[in-house]
Amino acid sequence: MSQDQTSSDPERSTENKSLLTGTIPRRAALTVVLLSLFAVQPVAAQSNAVCSADNLPSMIEGFFQLTTALGIVGLAIVWQADSLIEMFTLNPEQKKGLKRHKRSAMKSAVVLVVLGPLYTVAGSMMGLPLAQCVDLVPW
Repeated sequence: MSQDQTSSDPERSTENKSLLTGTIPRRAALTVVLLSLFAVQPVAAQSNAVCSADNLPSMIEGFFQLTTALGIVGLAIVWQADSLIEMFTLNPEQKKGLKRHKRSAMKSAVVLVVLGPLYTVAGSMMGLPLAQCVDLVPW
């Protein structure tokens, strides 16, 4: 009789499934966090290989400056191309799409320009070893 009761109650079976699917990812996430806290400690205590290398910090800085410059140039090209296409577009829906694309390109460029200085300032405040020897300010 108890088997008939559990098979006829679909809410109870979905409730058990959601409990199982909810607790397993939480346990896995907790395990990963705890392992990373204890396993990363010895790695963080070692000397920074990036700062001790001869040309690596300057190469990282140059790469970041190059990618930032290319991103800004890409923004200018996308902006001008979208503006040119927008002049010859008569459909209002297409114009809205082009304006959205221009806005998206602008957001990407702002993130690209702000990310380096933000990491440099926040990394030095938090004492991150890479921020001590690599300056990611693109100007």
